[in-house]
Amino acid sequence: MIPFSLRLFGILSLLFSVHAVDLTGRVQWNDVCPGLLELGPSKVVLDNGRRSGGVVRDGSFTIHDVPTGTYILSVLTHDFVFDQLRIDVLQDATVEARPYPPGTSLNPPVPNRLSYPLTLTPRTKHKYFVPPDSFNMLGMLKSPMVLMMVFTGVMVLAMPYLMKNMDPESLEDFKEQQAKMAKMQSAMTNGDFKSGFSALLSAGDEAPKETQPSSTPTGSSKGSQGSKARGKKRR
Repeated sequence: MIPFSLRLFGILSLLFSVHAVDLTGRVQWNDVCPGLLELGPSKVVLDNGRRSGGVVRDGSFTIHDVPTGTYILSVLTHDFVFDQLRIDVLQDATVEARPYPPGTSLNPPVPNRLSYPLTLTPRTKHKYFVPPDSFNMLGMLKSPMVLMMVFTGVMVLAMPYLMKNMDPESLEDFKEQQAKMAKMQSAMTNGDFKSGFSALLSAGDEAPKETQPSSTPTGSSKGSQGSKARGKKRR
């Protein structure tokens, strides 16, 4: 007679074989990835490595003893991008495969089913190196720093011609304003903000003072003209 333990082991083995399957498929070589050498060390995994299987030379892979359930299949490789799949292992050892867009919900599953054994196709290759941009004169001229440098150069070249056409009084005022601005910038650069603000305020206060005396000569000239007119009438 067969011992009871052996019978129990046989029954459990039968149940396990019914409710666990070997998931098979292959990688379809194409122009993106023509072979295993280009693919490099890779493996096909379920649920981020819960179960896995390696890819052999002809592109085939097998994930052994996959129990009943729902899984997300993905390919772990360094250089290439593969689509993710939803895998359903049913009670009768049937395997159903469906597309799985990353970030979507597992339920409800998409209606369209894929063929089994699985066929995985490399979609694109990762680009880890971005070639540097070539020299672009127009792009360089659009840079704010370059525009400021060009404007400064134009002002330096045009300033002597502008100063030649200025009258002596305006030229003197311009030189004084330049000296005050240079003093303020020097104070700000050295961290002496108090002196810088004082120079700025003094420059602002002196401008109204210069405009006020202009009314006095006008009034006095009018007064002198009036007195001369009265003297002529008396004569």
